[in-house]
Order: sequence, then C-alpha cells, then structure tokens
Amino acid sequence: MKRFLSGLLALVMVVSIGLTGCAAGDSANGISGNYQADTLALVNSLRDAITLPDTDPAKRAAQADARAKINSYAAHYRRDTRVAGLNSYTTMRTALNSLAAHYSNYPNRPVPDKLQKRLELEFRQVEASLNRGA
Repeated sequence: MKRFLSGLLALVMVVSIGLTGCAAGDSANGISGNYQADTLALVNSLRDAITLPDTDPAKRAAQADARAKINSYAAHYRRDTRVAGLNSYTTMRTALNSLAAHYSNYPNRPVPDKLQKRLELEFRQVEASLNRGA
C-alpha cells in the first residue's frame, strides 16, 4: 500500500509539473494563440527592434527579444494547419526567415537599408492580408 501511494504521488507530481511547463511555454514571449493579434504584435515589435538607432543601448536587448519572439512565433504556428496556407503567414515567414538569418550571420552589424525596406514592404503586405482575413 505504501509503495502504491508513493508511486501515485510521484505520478501526480510529474503530471502537474509537466502541465505547468506546457501552459507557460509561449505566454512568456507574447504568444496568445490568437493568430491575427500575435502576428500584428510581432510585426510591431520587429519594427521597433529594426528602427532603433545603433547607438541606443537597448538595441542589443531588443534584438535578443526579437529573436526569441521569432522563435516562439515560428514554433507555435509552424504546424497549425489553419494558418499554414494563409497568404499573411507565408509572407510573415519569409520576413522572419530573412531577419533571423541576418541576426544569426551578422549579430553585431545593423540591419542593412535594403533588408529594412524589404521587411517593411513584407510587414505591410502581412497587415493588408490580415485586414482582408487571409
């Protein structure tokens, strides 16, 4: 009986810790599960990170936050079949891949003007697609 109760207690603890970890996973990076709201919030966050001047001391922290949000967003929506075929999602993934590649390959360099213009164009396309519902 004692062995059964200790095994049951261990199982309950493992399940509760596992569920707590799963529930808190994406909320720390601002992913709510609402695709449209999450996408618009990420676009605004990335715009802020990109447009900060290089002399700003918060630039490095903003870039690190942007990378974390990109990873969280991609992990959350990658396998979501409801959004995978949307025009806004494919355009957003293109923008995220471009920015993530720049941050990975050139972490100490500013985002080039050409890439900034392309990202801004893609962000506007994403916003227009979301307004259309696509």
